[in-house]
Amino acid sequence: GKRQRRIDLANATVSAQEAEVAEIAVDLPDRVRGAYFALVGSNRRVALADDIVGLATRARDAAQARFNAGDVPRLELVQAELALVESENEASAARGEARAATGELNVLLAQPIDASIVTADDLSAGALPSLDAAMAIATGANADLIVLDRQIAEQTARRDLAVALRTPDVTAGAAYTYDAQPEFAHGYRASVALTVPLFTRHNAGVAVEDAELARLKAARDATAIELRGTVSAALARATSARDQLVRSTAESLPRAAEVERMAQDSYTSGQSGLVTLLQALQFTRDVRRRNLEAGAEYQRALADLE
Repeated sequence: GKRQRRIDLANATVSAQEAEVAEIAVDLPDRVRGAYFALVGSNRRVALADDIVGLATRARDAAQARFNAGDVPRLELVQAELALVESENEASAARGEARAATGELNVLLAQPIDASIVTADDLSAGALPSLDAAMAIATGANADLIVLDRQIAEQTARRDLAVALRTPDVTAGAAYTYDAQPEFAHGYRASVALTVPLFTRHNAGVAVEDAELARLKAARDATAIELRGTVSAALARATSARDQLVRSTAESLPRAAEVERMAQDSYTSGQSGLVTLLQALQFTRDVRRRNLEAGAEYQRALADLE
């Protein structure tokens, strides 16, 4: 059985190496996913910055109208113009970040770096599985476990080969001799050789392979235990991030839009000052940014879980 044991070992080695290649290949989809949602977030930041520029423009126009009417000093107009300039600078920076995110994704997709990409998802995309479903997926598809399973199969083949090598080899042979004068005209010879181990039974080699096999199995068990804890923690973080994003989108954003509208109307009608308007715009801007950050955090947590 030694020949078959060597064949089994060769096949197991190839399988283990294929699993290692697959483990490396897992990294690419993860990087593409991260770059894709980085682009989605960058596009959202551009849209947010453009909205803020629009609000700052309306505030400047309102301040200009009130200044022309003599209702406010020039200081308020200058403050409104300064707020508009700062908003335009932020919008320019956001567009530059979006171009950079597009280039990074194009590199991963092997496309021209300046190729246009239209994203079809938002930062709330992606569903969360239950803990049992997540564990079932992780146990069956986790690259680390697959590599260890293949390495265990390879080591088992090594151990079986080491056991087989303890068996003595029997060598048989035969010969025919013709016209060997003057001794004889026809001669026959048969031989059998058996190597008997007197001083060693190759037990040390088997012990080494057994120890390595036990180590791999222990590593596999430890990885499975660690995986369950990691998946549970990642799922908890992703669930929390999703809940925060849902509340922010459903409750905070509509109220922020209402505050913006009321502050704009109040200033335009002369019921409040520019400082109050700018404070309201800054507050609603922070609310929108936190919503954007909540979406990005949800996508990062979902990527970690995957």
